[in-house]
Amino acid sequence: MRIDVLSLFPDMFSGPMHDSIVGKAIENGHLTMPVTNFRDYSTNKHGNVDDYPFGGGAGMLLQPQPIFDAVKATQEQAAAEGLPKGRVILMDPAGVTFNQHVAEEFAHEEHLTFLCGHYEGYDERIRTLVTDEVSLGDFVLTGGELASMVMIDATVRLLPGVLGNEESAPGDSFSSGLLEYPQYTRPADFRGMKVPDVLISGNHGKIDEWRQKEALRRTYTRRPDMIDHSQLTQEQKHLLADVRIEEEERAAAEDESRK
Repeated sequence: MRIDVLSLFPDMFSGPMHDSIVGKAIENGHLTMPVTNFRDYSTNKHGNVDDYPFGGGAGMLLQPQPIFDAVKATQEQAAAEGLPKGRVILMDPAGVTFNQHVAEEFAHEEHLTFLCGHYEGYDERIRTLVTDEVSLGDFVLTGGELASMVMIDATVRLLPGVLGNEESAPGDSFSSGLLEYPQYTRPADFRGMKVPDVLISGNHGKIDEWRQKEALRRTYTRRPDMIDHSQLTQEQKHLLADVRIEEEERAAAEDESRK
């Protein structure tokens, strides 16, 4: 995969995007990630990339010319590598909210371009270049750089061969439609807190059942909105029914103990 990033602050990417999983993906040839300062494409003699909005108003807007030319140049470079223009992703608080499903979509692409804005906003004509407008959430950041890093990290870890264990990504929270079940490592008894007996029983059937049930329990108690009953298997429906009874009994016992 090739990911192009257009930013006025390319140095922000030099650390986070060259360490950990993303850094290993670049090192192992699964990813190339050029970061372009679109100020370099400004035709203004002062290198300006922003100007006051027509009609007045607070703040400055990014001008279309530097971004249009930067996108054109990066797409030509990608074409020289035999890659498509790909999806052009605008970091914008008004866009769709980024989630695991969006990351999975992006991971199927050969080429992505992230446009990181700054200042008050964009000249509206820049949107004609864009295939996706995406937001990290209902809050405002100083620029699009941090948001794009999060999206890139979530996407790159889904690429084949990037994670050491190919089962890791499908088992992540949200990928399965449920939050991930609790996990433990050695020691089996840490300061009186013991690993559930089933996990050290060696009975893989029971372990799988326990994991399904605890994933359902964690989702039911923390993010019930995620549970899509139409997607649950019959076994999961039975386990979820048990979870509900157990959680109701636990809540009742806690209420009783507080009296």
